[in-house]
Amino acid sequence: MKRILRYIIAIIFIISGFVKAVDVKGFSFKLEEYFSPDVFNLPFLEKYTLEIAVFVVALELVLGLMLLMKVKLKTTLLSLIALCVFFAFLTFYSAYFNKVTDCGCFGDAIKFTPWQSFWKDMVLLFGLLILWFLNKKSETLTNEKGCLKMPFLWLGILASAYIIYHGIAHEPLIDFRDYKIGVDMNVEKQKIAANPSEYKTSYTLKNSKTGEEKVVGQDDYVNQKQYWEEGTPWQIQSGKEVSVLVKQGYKSAIDHFKLEDAKGNDVTDQILHLPKVYLVFSYKPNEVLQAAHSSEELEEDIQKKLNSFTVYEISTEKNDLLGFTHLTMDGTAIKTIARSNPFVLVLENGIIKEKKSVKDFLKH
Repeated sequence: MKRILRYIIAIIFIISGFVKAVDVKGFSFKLEEYFSPDVFNLPFLEKYTLEIAVFVVALELVLGLMLLMKVKLKTTLLSLIALCVFFAFLTFYSAYFNKVTDCGCFGDAIKFTPWQSFWKDMVLLFGLLILWFLNKKSETLTNEKGCLKMPFLWLGILASAYIIYHGIAHEPLIDFRDYKIGVDMNVEKQKIAANPSEYKTSYTLKNSKTGEEKVVGQDDYVNQKQYWEEGTPWQIQSGKEVSVLVKQGYKSAIDHFKLEDAKGNDVTDQILHLPKVYLVFSYKPNEVLQAAHSSEELEEDIQKKLNSFTVYEISTEKNDLLGFTHLTMDGTAIKTIARSNPFVLVLENGIIKEKKSVKDFLKH
């Protein structure tokens, strides 16, 4: 029993670490949310999110591999228990205070709500504690020889390091996002429009005579005249409205792909129906401007490479970056498409044909 339990828990940690390792930059963006003023208010850590993400992902992968191979079992179990407690705290905080709606536990591969993530962590923690007591009872916590397993462990570590490096230096080896190469964005937008999510609002009402408060759904509020007729003592409490999802529609991050020109006009549909267009994105335009100013070769190389094509540059700011027609887009939406800054997205009638960092794009 304890061997099967050990395998199951180890594989869960390895899968969790793997999908985050593939897209470690995406995980670092999630950590930025946790460190933001609205959550833990630790802004001094925001500039170290990538380093922290790499450390957490590497730790999760290595410990998962060590548990699978039963290497240094006592140290491994204690470390995983501590890691589970840490993750359980984060996910409980996210769920209870509704701060971060997706913990990123399995990257973009598997989406969990905060409460689902919390209970997943609690189940893992319970399983690890059972493993600890079972192995302590049979005295196998310190009684195993793992020297023959070390080459396999190091092989796993090196493979993990390469996966993490590739995601940072280029783009993720495996794309779990909605913006995969081959996706028809026009079709995706049609699916979203045909099957939208539905929400209903609940109001907090207060009786001005008795002081009683009650929460009433929008249908009950409309159907019962006592709440809104003239002279009613029931008053809607401003700022306490709650929007509740009643029907989940078709979900896709492409719903947030919205482009505006310098005048604030929505030009998304126009861009998605061009025969071929090159979009140069940046979610940190200041970094691109600094690079362009320090080395004119960047701008010249891009201009030379794309001179004969239809090109738009897109960032969160309205300032020009590289001399192309400029459009604006939400920074979070840009980060969802690709992780490099800047990067090139090639569309043909809205179909994603290519997605690379500018550095890799200029090499080919």
